[in-house]
Amino acid sequence: MTHLKFLRTIFLLVAASLFGAQSVRAQVTLTSALDEPNVFALRHDSVKTVIVYDSKDAEVVKKSARLFADDIQRVTDKTVSVGTKPVENCVVVGTLGQNALIDRWASEGKLSDTDALRGAWECYTIQLLRDPQPGIKTALVVAGSDRRGAAYGLLSISELIGVSPWYWWADVPAAKKTEIILQVNKTTSKPPTVKYRGIFINDEDWGLANWAKNTFEPGVKIGPKTYEKVCELLLRLKANYLCPAMHGSSHPFNKFPENAEIANSYAIVMGSTHCEPLLFNNATEWDKKTMGDWNYATNSDTINSVLRKRVKDNGKYENVYTLALRGLHDAAMQGSANMDDRVRLMESALIDQRQILTDVLKKTLTDVPQAFFPYKEVLDVYSRGLKVPDDVTIVWADDNYGYMKRLSNPAEQKRPGRSGVYYHVSYLGKPHDYLWMGSTSPALMYEELRKAYDTTADRIWLLNVGDIKSCEFHLQLFIDMAWNINAFNYDNIANHHARWLAKNFNAESYRDYLNITSTFYRLAFSRKPELMGWGYEWNVDQSRHERVTDTEYSFSNYKEAEKRLADYDRIGKAADRLMNALPKEQQPAFFQLVYYPVRGAELMNRVHLNAQKNRIYARQGRAATNEIRDEVRKYYEELKTLTAIYNNQLGGKWNGMMSLRMGGPTTYHELPPTETVELLAEPAFGIQAEGEDVQLGTRSYNALPCFNPYLTRAYYVDVYNKSAQPLAWTLTTSAPWIVVSRNAGATATEDRIMVAIDWSKVPAGEENLLGTIEIAANNIKRQVLVSAFNPATPARAEIGGLYVEDNGCVSIPANGYARKTENGRIKMRAIHNLGYEDKCVQLGNPIQSMERPSNLKSPSLEYDFYTFHAGPVDVYTYALPTFPIFEDPNFAGHETTNVHTRFGICIDDGAILTPTSSSFEYAKDWYESVLRNCAIRKTTLYISKPGKHTLRVICGTPGIVLQKFVIDLGGMKRSYMGPPSTRVPANE
Repeated sequence: MTHLKFLRTIFLLVAASLFGAQSVRAQVTLTSALDEPNVFALRHDSVKTVIVYDSKDAEVVKKSARLFADDIQRVTDKTVSVGTKPVENCVVVGTLGQNALIDRWASEGKLSDTDALRGAWECYTIQLLRDPQPGIKTALVVAGSDRRGAAYGLLSISELIGVSPWYWWADVPAAKKTEIILQVNKTTSKPPTVKYRGIFINDEDWGLANWAKNTFEPGVKIGPKTYEKVCELLLRLKANYLCPAMHGSSHPFNKFPENAEIANSYAIVMGSTHCEPLLFNNATEWDKKTMGDWNYATNSDTINSVLRKRVKDNGKYENVYTLALRGLHDAAMQGSANMDDRVRLMESALIDQRQILTDVLKKTLTDVPQAFFPYKEVLDVYSRGLKVPDDVTIVWADDNYGYMKRLSNPAEQKRPGRSGVYYHVSYLGKPHDYLWMGSTSPALMYEELRKAYDTTADRIWLLNVGDIKSCEFHLQLFIDMAWNINAFNYDNIANHHARWLAKNFNAESYRDYLNITSTFYRLAFSRKPELMGWGYEWNVDQSRHERVTDTEYSFSNYKEAEKRLADYDRIGKAADRLMNALPKEQQPAFFQLVYYPVRGAELMNRVHLNAQKNRIYARQGRAATNEIRDEVRKYYEELKTLTAIYNNQLGGKWNGMMSLRMGGPTTYHELPPTETVELLAEPAFGIQAEGEDVQLGTRSYNALPCFNPYLTRAYYVDVYNKSAQPLAWTLTTSAPWIVVSRNAGATATEDRIMVAIDWSKVPAGEENLLGTIEIAANNIKRQVLVSAFNPATPARAEIGGLYVEDNGCVSIPANGYARKTENGRIKMRAIHNLGYEDKCVQLGNPIQSMERPSNLKSPSLEYDFYTFHAGPVDVYTYALPTFPIFEDPNFAGHETTNVHTRFGICIDDGAILTPTSSSFEYAKDWYESVLRNCAIRKTTLYISKPGKHTLRVICGTPGIVLQKFVIDLGGMKRSYMGPPSTRVPANE
């Protein structure tokens, strides 16, 4: 592919992903020639252009006109006028029915497609008119079906000319041009796929509130100045819904009447979250001294009077009213612990709140947007039988870690109020906070949100976005999907972040961005940066603080920790190189959106993994112990320095926004404990072979894992100094088939020797070949046993493409199936950039009805493998910890359940067992599964004889997502993600 073709391909990819399907058809594009057909000079020295609106139109239309003029200036450094009087060359923006020029041209037939726009939700048309009336030669018309439609249409042109919605919040600069000429073919947008799309600013204590009160609007803990910037961002993103910050660290939204006015001026619909009924923030606005207890059983009159006043004060604006009854802030409601009593009390509260809306707003309730959030314990109340009126939107919540707990069942899907989702990419709570950095997998977001949408969650999408900063891309992605979820699929979701970066920075670097983002999400999927301290929060009454320990990533087995560090090193260096190659004006944005997340995550992993390594070394008395300790301290200081750079760049614009400490009783952000050793005065050394994690008390010799000719792996032996004196060593092997990377060395700390086998020198049929490596230093000799397994059969070519037993286990990535069986409803699909193996398989569409997991005729996947042993084996299934999307109240299965997900698993024609991928929220199993993004299930099956076998996985609950399988015949070593694939390469 030529360089020019490559750039064109990347441009089309970016356009297809980020401008939506309509942009692919290129109705409005940039051009450079005024003499082409259908062109409009938006900014050109030869033409004066004015942006025109109608003075009677909505404030957001006027505001968007001024924003658009500012955007033109950002691109060209030249101004255009904004006003109400048209000129020869003008942009006319307005709402149908609110703009006299647009209405006249529509009635005269000069502006087409307007009948389809009338009454539509947030749609717009962009058309070029020639000589529409005397005095106007050319008019670029942006007509909206409503006030937001007009604004979205105009600001979509801002994006086209190079102004990012993130120009302020992420400092993305506009590419400079001397002139702007548009080629315009008529385009008319479709309604968004989700009606209300927005964010909840939450857990703002450590970032946004701190930054606002100390830097952006001193003395004000998130006020009008901050909310103006928030609302502008939402408008530019085509979001329309905001649930404001509500912690005690920030001022309540309604403390400042200007806040609601600002939101309305940007056409942002205001709402409140699961614990805030009718826009009332009970965390900071409820005064117990003057109002009494927040207890509906004993104080309903006072509570209702406060809610009534809030609706009176804010009812003139566009709102979504949350119907709710919980405790203060994020606590359960007070009152009886009896579930039936709680159902009755909550039903009473919802009835009273709806009556307040009727009384105050004087509207039919079906015309008043209302939401109900069955969040945490409220879901239990709802499931017990709470009646929610059919016109109210039920907003289903995830488990705070990205997995939807419940969605609408077939009966609920018929409700006119339909449903929505409340989704987290940032969270403060058990088992551990993750507020520092946005690292949720885009592929996971799409998988969960798509099935929600397919079960009628198209009314409200609300994203808990934390402080906004560090979750910029996740906010962009969430709103992009809500705007047009049909523009996404399992083939393009994994590339969306790279395309977004290519659009904002440099299209030529797309492949680098793809490498960085895909690796970043793969690494963070197995463990988020905030979780590298490996502790829990709030799990001990005496001390709620996280207790940092060693991680479960192994330095001994499967090179697991080393591979993770190497991957972070690779993308960290790539981020360095890319930032240094960018123009200076783009570097602050790149630092915020790419460099800090990548390098920050890298350094957090380096700190904790090397602290773990230091503690291991200290127990062994290695001379490198203190050196590793110093490296940990160096990495920690670099992490603090990196964070300070974030806060101090651009003259301190973001000072106070970024903090390593984000959350409650966390300690992951502190320097972890390290050890110091006193080295021996006399010469001494030790050795450790790969795979030796538990040595004392188990065996008195050193041995490498067994080699076989099917996988041709290499293993390491570490020679380490335990003395303050330099160590000189030599190595000899007992046989010519043992190949080593070096035969001698001298070190103050340690050397690593790689060991492999020259299979051409190993006799065929040798199944118990034993050799040795002898390492000598200081007149002391130590041996490492080397085992080679080279059976006469099968030949390597015979089992090419199969998964072979290696050191007592078989490891199979879920996407490595040999065969699949599908039916008309259940189709197996791969999900890229998701899971430990970077590609998962989903057992059918989750909205389909259940299959029988014990029936061999049900849809299934088959994996061929080869073992050298027989007998009972433990099969570990690694799956996403998803929930069943609903419990069907009409389910009447015999000796089965729909409370948990189920799938079948068997070997050959053996017994079929049916494990689950799900758990109950806040159970121990759920804690472990969400922290590692993996539900690991052990099933004991039977292999009748050595040889070739088939592992079959049968669909039960559609939508289960599988990551990998490990068949343990007794040799699986302790690690976090299990052994790597044991697939024998084919056709070698």
